[in-house]
Amino acid sequence: MPHVIVEHSAGLQDSHNLQALCDDLFERLAAHPSVNGPETVRTRTIAATASRIGVVPQAFAHATLLLIPGRDDATRDDLAGIVMDTLQAHLPDAGSLTVRLTDLNPPYLKRML
Repeated sequence: MPHVIVEHSAGLQDSHNLQALCDDLFERLAAHPSVNGPETVRTRTIAATASRIGVVPQAFAHATLLLIPGRDDATRDDLAGIVMDTLQAHLPDAGSLTVRLTDLNPPYLKRML
């Protein structure tokens, strides 16, 4: 598992292909040796209805990378780096790009068909 939630400034979806961003994040994370398979990966974006940041341009993207605990620091750094590199590739003109890694501590419940 990783799950990635990309919060972004409103309007970014009009000037950038956010589906391509999700697809690229999905593929790159699913291919990582620490990931058990593509069925465990989730990526999505959420537009902020209002925002303000202290840089110009005002466009931003913030990715939260959710992981089940247990990976070593090097693996965690590598996964976070993949997310940042992918954001930079797809949103090179955004004023701010950030990534936060968070562990999903129990209880984490899942249902899949």
